[in-house]
Amino acid sequence: MNSLDWAVLIGYFGVMVAIGVWSHKRVDNVSDFFTAGGKMPWWLSGISHHMSGYSAVMFTGYAGIAYTYGVTSFITWSFPIALGIAIGSKLFAPRINRLRSRLHVASPLEYLKNRYNLPTQQALAWSGMLLKIVDVGAKWAAIATLLSVFTGVSLNQGILITGAITAVYCTIGGLWADALTELGQFVIQLLAGISMFVAVVLKLNDKNIGFFGAWDEPALHGHGKPLVGPYGTVFLLAFLFIKLFEYNGGMLNQAQRYMATGSAYEAERSARLSSILWLVWPVVLFFPMWMSPLLVHAQKPDGSDSYALMTEQLLPHGLLGLVIVGFFSHTMAMCSSDANAIAAVFTRDVAPVVSAKARSWNGRSGLIAARVTTVVFLGLSMAVATQVNSPAFKDIITVVIKWVAGLMGPIAIPMMLGLLRTFRRSGPTAALTSWAAGLLAFWLVNYPINWNVDGGVPLQYQVSIPLAVSLILYILIGCLKPEDTPERLAIIETLNTDGDGTTAVPVPAGAGDDIVGAPNHPL
Repeated sequence: MNSLDWAVLIGYFGVMVAIGVWSHKRVDNVSDFFTAGGKMPWWLSGISHHMSGYSAVMFTGYAGIAYTYGVTSFITWSFPIALGIAIGSKLFAPRINRLRSRLHVASPLEYLKNRYNLPTQQALAWSGMLLKIVDVGAKWAAIATLLSVFTGVSLNQGILITGAITAVYCTIGGLWADALTELGQFVIQLLAGISMFVAVVLKLNDKNIGFFGAWDEPALHGHGKPLVGPYGTVFLLAFLFIKLFEYNGGMLNQAQRYMATGSAYEAERSARLSSILWLVWPVVLFFPMWMSPLLVHAQKPDGSDSYALMTEQLLPHGLLGLVIVGFFSHTMAMCSSDANAIAAVFTRDVAPVVSAKARSWNGRSGLIAARVTTVVFLGLSMAVATQVNSPAFKDIITVVIKWVAGLMGPIAIPMMLGLLRTFRRSGPTAALTSWAAGLLAFWLVNYPINWNVDGGVPLQYQVSIPLAVSLILYILIGCLKPEDTPERLAIIETLNTDGDGTTAVPVPAGAGDDIVGAPNHPL
């Protein structure tokens, strides 16, 4: 990097902080801070939803997969995300929006206290917060790894720089700042991604390698196969199921984008836009990574430095700075949205349970608590980031794929399926049992069983078995021990109907014929 690249990078940081300061004027209360007061346009929500799903892991961990295996990086990552969001646009997005508009909650988990009970809400809240700290820690480590390649700063210095800048704008401006910075980050990503795409095509032409003929080169042998190595059919199906829950609200930050729109229909349009972007745009970003074996020799065994090395070699100064800014934009978009989501969970779901003082917070006190919680979460995740590549957490892609994908299912299933009429019989017993058994299955598969199986348990089973155990138990216990009380049914009906929500409620399982319907139960 030279002075021009540094100017681009510093200018970007300055703009992000300025957006946070400007957004501060739009945040008057906790609802504004966490859900933009339900005033966010559907197209901004869709772009924000799309951007908050990226991080620099794409340019490190997934760049390594692309370098080693080829197009399976798209087939087993962004394609399942696009398909999962498309399904969720009908299944989950409208219902999650009604959490805010009909139940008047500011946290995606706030409704669980009434849908199940307080212990279920607390179990999912605490485990979700802890998982997010690890997840975001991996994202900080990824961007710090890239920063070290370009600037020579240490990993810990890179974590501190990116975390501090993110803390400023997302703490000041809340979800409005997140969404507006993500819009700017999307524009930067567009320019940077196209620049890199063009640079790679021109370099291939210099080597007399055609756009399509590149796949016939020996260095790319087998790279055109959609499913290779550990990323086979079982992994793809498992990842599709995982991403259906994760990117429609199971990891909390995407749920806020649906809640921020003005209506259920706008939330649906937001999800459709995000789905289309996930289907099309990653192809442009991945193409240079697929071609990287023809242009660079990765220094790291997993190939995670291949994209950074290629960027340094191919782009002139100025454009290099723009692409580096693109790396930052991905990670800061995801981490800031995660911080906002976890602050919502803590201040709305956890703090009122553990502190009597928190139950009496007024609007100003709640807003201060939200901002303090955001800073604390970012600090904890930055501390975890310093431990990535340690014996406890392994490398970045292991954290993202194994830990996050494997643990997300047991947390997300009770939250997401609890929105749907189909699973109305599943109550607190089903929710807590499926959550606990899923976490236990993750530990057994990844540690005791993995240690005693020759070659270890394949990755696809490490991530899919915990989710499968949780799903099966959630459904099975709901059938064997139905807990569909009139109050719980009323909540489900509120989330599944348009209009004023005064629809009849189904009769609880095992109830007599005297219960014909019930009005909506106020929360």
